[in-house]
This record gives sequence, C-alpha cells and structure tokens, in this order.
Amino acid sequence: MSGTDVAIAGVGLFPFGRYDGKMCLEMGADAARSALADAGAQWSDVQAAFVGSYEVSNPDAVVGLLGLTGIPVRAVFNGCATGGTSLQMAAQAIRHGEADVAMAIGMDKHPRGAFAGDPATVGLPEWYGRTGMFLTTHFFGTKINRYMHDHGVTRETLARVAAKNFANGALNPQAWRRKRISPADVLASEVVNYPLTRYMYCGPDEGGAAVLLCRADLAHRFTSTPVFVRAAELRSRLAGAFEVQSPSLPLRSAPSPTVQASRAAYEIAGIGPEDVDVAQLQDTDAGSEVIHMAENGFCADGEQEKWVAEGATELTGRLPVNTDGGLIANGEPIGASGLRQIYEIVLQLQGRAGDRQVGGDPRVGYTHLYGAPGASAVTILSR
Repeated sequence: MSGTDVAIAGVGLFPFGRYDGKMCLEMGADAARSALADAGAQWSDVQAAFVGSYEVSNPDAVVGLLGLTGIPVRAVFNGCATGGTSLQMAAQAIRHGEADVAMAIGMDKHPRGAFAGDPATVGLPEWYGRTGMFLTTHFFGTKINRYMHDHGVTRETLARVAAKNFANGALNPQAWRRKRISPADVLASEVVNYPLTRYMYCGPDEGGAAVLLCRADLAHRFTSTPVFVRAAELRSRLAGAFEVQSPSLPLRSAPSPTVQASRAAYEIAGIGPEDVDVAQLQDTDAGSEVIHMAENGFCADGEQEKWVAEGATELTGRLPVNTDGGLIANGEPIGASGLRQIYEIVLQLQGRAGDRQVGGDPRVGYTHLYGAPGASAVTILSR
C-alpha cells in the first residue's frame, strides 16, 4: 500500500490564546475531539496517532483523556516544523499500510515572552547566548535587515504584511488577536530588533489543533468533501545556510531548507507555484513572511515589494496568504501551529471559512513551516 492516496477526513482546533487553569494536554484532547466530530468519527476509529509539543515531554499521554485503545502513539518534536512533521508521519503511516485512519495532534502552552533558552541544548557554546543571537527576535531582525538591504524591500512593506494579517485575524472568530492595526501604527510601535517592531512579531501562546487522516478510498465514510494530501515534505538545513541558531554567517551561502522542501513538494504533487490558490506561510514575523514568499517560489527576491503594494496576498488578491491571520494574529503554540495552518486550508478548500473565505473556488492549498535549528515542512492539499 505504499502508493495509497491520503485524504483529510476532519479538522479540529482549540483556539489559540491564553487559558489560565487549562492544561496543555486538555487543549490537545479538545482539538482531537473537534476533529473527530468534524468527521463524524470516534476515537476508536483511529489506528495510529502522532502528537507534537515543545512544552510537554510526553504528549502521547493525551490518550489518557481520549481513550486507552492500545494504538501506537508517537511523540513528535521538530521545532516550529513540528505540526508539519506530525502530519507527514500520519500520512506516511497510511501510505505504508500501518493504519487506515490516523491522527496528527499538536498542543503547547508557552510562557509569555520571546522564545529563549540555554544554547547548550542545541550544541552551541555559552558565548553564543551572550551575543543575543539565541534570542529569536534578534535573529529574525538581523536576517530581514540583511534581506531588505540586498533586495530593496522597505519597512513599509513589512508593516503592510503585519496589518494584513491583523485584518484577517479580525475576521476570524477563533484568532487570538482580533483587532485591526494600521500599517502606520505597526511602524509606530516600539522597535524590538530593528527593523522589526512589536506588532511585526508573533507571540508564543497556548492552544491545540488536530487533523484526522484516512485512506482516500475510505474518505466517503467521513466526509462528502474530502481534501487530499498531495505532498508533505520535510527538509533540514544544508551546509552554508544561515538559519536560526547559526553561530556565524557562512562565507558561501546555500538555500534555506524552505527552498528544498518547497521544490520537493511541488515535484511530488505535480504542480507549480502558479497552481496554488491559497497559502499559509510561516510568519514568525512580518519579515519572515516576505522572505518565504520568494523561498516557496511564489515570486522572485525583491518582487514582494510590488506584490504587497498591489494587495496580491490579501483575501481578494491573486494569492491570499495567511487568511486566518497567521502567526501574527493567532500566536504560536509550537506543537499546534502547523496543524492550525492545515485546519485553515481545509476550511478554505471546502468553502467553510466564513467572512475570510477567499473567492474563485480555491482547489489547491499550500502550507509552510520554518524554524530552529533550520527545518522546513511544506504540505500541498487539494480537493
């Protein structure tokens, strides 16, 4: 069954935000129940599960809340690419015949403030932490500043990207930040790490998401509008790539893992960037979304300036990006974030996205994740 097609039967979300007194595992379980309800399925239908989290050391313990059925459950962590990794593993379990029905679950409950920690946990010396580069806000500010210099991107474009995501979040009843913020106000907010201001960054928060997958020939049991997994690819960094937690800038550069994951996904799906109708791109900050537009093949470096000015990535544009508000409006509980992207694309392809529904009868959706220490996951979905 290695060539078995895979369909998404149901999606669920425990909305991202802040929840005092709510355990992380409970958020994951609630999201899983929501995905099961979306498919009209039971937990007893699930034959394998892949559960991702950063803060929970044993996220597979979620089965204690869902039901002890004895199925194989694997804990997953791959930085900000965790959600895409768990989805890929669930799809592969079906393709390889391990399961007919599998579930990917993600959850996290992060403390307030930027992601930081001990450099030794990723094999870096103590001095690297003292430079400030182990603080993610510093790295992303440095990276987009260089990119802007090299490719003629302005801070006004970054502000428009952030404002677009806040506007989309305002239309999303499940978004964490639902207040529109103008480009002028984004620019006027305090600088965190130049050129990025406070409102250009996402924030760590809490939440859960889940996706129920099945063999494509069984999808009719769960849904009349299945969405198919055409590609789910993961790539790590190459020598010479400047990535999160890189201790130095290489003399000879290499493409980001996003470029490699994206190319592989297009090849497997048998499509090109021009065939994508709606996309979710990792927007850890507004600059990251700008860079990822080019790295995923949607435009050339520097063309983002024109695309954003023309509104090409807005809900009514030629390629709507981060239609639910992305990370900027929803925050980033790492284990769940990639599955939130899948949740949104499924809603868009099924015409269930409400006030933020894109026009033109979208048929192909795209999700992209990127994070430390240089990993990227790309998924292509279609009706």
